[in-house]
Amino acid sequence: MIDVTLIGTGGMMPLPGRFLTSLYVRTNGRAVLIDCGEGTQTAIRTASLRFKCIDAILLTHFHADHVSGLPGLFLTIGNEGRTEPIHLYGPTGLTRVISAFLTIIGELPYDLIFHELPHEGARFEAANLSVTAVSAEHGMPCFFYHLALSRPGKFDPARARQNGVPLSLWGQLQKGEAVGGFAPSDVLGPARRGLSLLYATDTRPVDKILQYGKDADLFILEGMFGEAEKQARAIETNHMTMQEAAKLALNANAKELWLTHYSPATPHPEEFEEPIKSIFENTVISIDGQSKTLTFEE
Repeated sequence: MIDVTLIGTGGMMPLPGRFLTSLYVRTNGRAVLIDCGEGTQTAIRTASLRFKCIDAILLTHFHADHVSGLPGLFLTIGNEGRTEPIHLYGPTGLTRVISAFLTIIGELPYDLIFHELPHEGARFEAANLSVTAVSAEHGMPCFFYHLALSRPGKFDPARARQNGVPLSLWGQLQKGEAVGGFAPSDVLGPARRGLSLLYATDTRPVDKILQYGKDADLFILEGMFGEAEKQARAIETNHMTMQEAAKLALNANAKELWLTHYSPATPHPEEFEEPIKSIFENTVISIDGQSKTLTFEE
C-alpha cells in the first residue's frame, strides 16, 4: 500500500490556513517528499508525519514556493537524529541551488546526495517506489513525477516444486530475495497490478501526463485557476486550470483526481466543485493535510 498526504495546497505564497503545495508519500515506513516551499516543515508536523524517514526529496523546479522551505527542513531532520543520506532529485541546477542554501545551514549530521536529472527526465528508485521524472511545460526546467509500487505474483507452491526449489528457500524467495541459485520468479506467478500516482503542478496540460498517468490510482494536479476567464492567464503563466486538470484525469482514465496549487486569488476553491465534477466526477477539491491509503486490488 501507499500512504499519500497532500500537506499543502497553495501556490505562489502561503496563506492563513493554507500551506504551500507539497506531497508526502510513504510506503513500508520510508517516505518521499515532493517540493518544499516556505512552511513545509510546519505542515508536516501539523499532519503528524515523521521527518526522520524521508529518504528522498523530489523537486519539480526551483521557484521559491517549491524550494524555500528546504533549509529549515534539513535542520529539523538532523535534529530528529537522522544520519543516513538523503537523496535529492531535480532539474539541472539542483546542486547550485541547494549548495546556496547550505551556506546558511552549516554542517548536517547526514549527507545530501544530488541527482540532476536530464531534460527528458529519468527513472529511479526512491523509498521503495519506482519514480519517473517527466518534463513539464512551465517556461523553465520543470518535472512532474509518476510514482509506482509494483506487486509480485502470488506464491505458487506447484511452480516451486516443478522448479526443484528446496522448501527451506521458499520464504526468502517469496520476499523477493534471490537465494541458493534460485530467483523469486521460480516460486511466484505472474506479476499483479500495482499502484501508481501522478503529481503535476506548475505546467500546462501536456500529452505526457496522459501517457504516464494512464489508469493511475490517483492524479494530483494543479488547479491554479477555476474561473473560465482566467484561461488566458493560465496560458500566459504556464499553469493549468481546474477544468484542464479534470479533462486530463478523464482522458487518462484515472481513478481519482485531487486538485491543488490554488492561486492566492482563489480563497474558496470549493466554489468550483460542481462544474469541475461535471467533467470528472471523482474530483476532490483538496484541503491541507488530506490523506489517503492506496491499497492493492484483491
